[in-house]
Amino acid sequence: MFRQCFIIGTFAFGLSACTFGVPIGDSGGSIDASNIPHTKKSKTGNPSSYVVAGKRYYVLDSADGFRQRGIASWYGKKFHGRKTSSGEVYDMYAMTAAHKTLPIPVYVRVKNLSNGRSIIVKVNDRGPFIEGRIIDLSYTAAQKLDITGQGTARVEIATLRAGQNNTETVVRSIPLPDETVEGVPLFIQIGSFGVELNAMNLVRELEGANEQAVLVSELETSSGLFFRVRLGPLYDIEEANAIIRRLKGKGFMTARIIVQE
Repeated sequence: MFRQCFIIGTFAFGLSACTFGVPIGDSGGSIDASNIPHTKKSKTGNPSSYVVAGKRYYVLDSADGFRQRGIASWYGKKFHGRKTSSGEVYDMYAMTAAHKTLPIPVYVRVKNLSNGRSIIVKVNDRGPFIEGRIIDLSYTAAQKLDITGQGTARVEIATLRAGQNNTETVVRSIPLPDETVEGVPLFIQIGSFGVELNAMNLVRELEGANEQAVLVSELETSSGLFFRVRLGPLYDIEEANAIIRRLKGKGFMTARIIVQE
């Protein structure tokens, strides 16, 4: 299986996107949903955003309540023993995984939607960076989900927290939305102004709140020229919703999701 690897800078981000790491407990052992360890963000691998192959990814401040559907893939001995984004060392027989935007480390439940099998893995690396894939699993994790043969599978992932009831929910009152149409970018728009100075003032407020890579785009309308303040592009509705929650938690109540025109 092909895996796109990358290096960002030389020291700032510590993102490997090529390897995973060793989880708490014995290599290859199952992680108990009733005893999820407390985690603390690693010193490396958690920039506010980063760019791979010209595409910017926004790392989430919090993983609370995060759910996502998409394609899972895996890899094995080619990366065995290499360092991960978190600084841990990849063990292909451990229950670990990589994700593009979840804070690391974090524990997630991964469910194979084709056969109902479910596992818990520790996310401690960045990736995968192949279109349409949302998580990369270690060899053993993929084997437990029965996807090593075909290489990929459609899955649902959900983050888990220490000290909470992490038993798998069978029925949901609100259906989980599927991902948006592949390749159609989303943006988080925080404001639109007829005066450029007002837009730049909002940009400075966002940067002061540690929101980096803010964009200002111009839109010509019949009513005149507008300056729109945005974050993006994003390619997953759940990640966009998580950023909306983060922005509103910082007081930016006008933040909303829009689709690129």
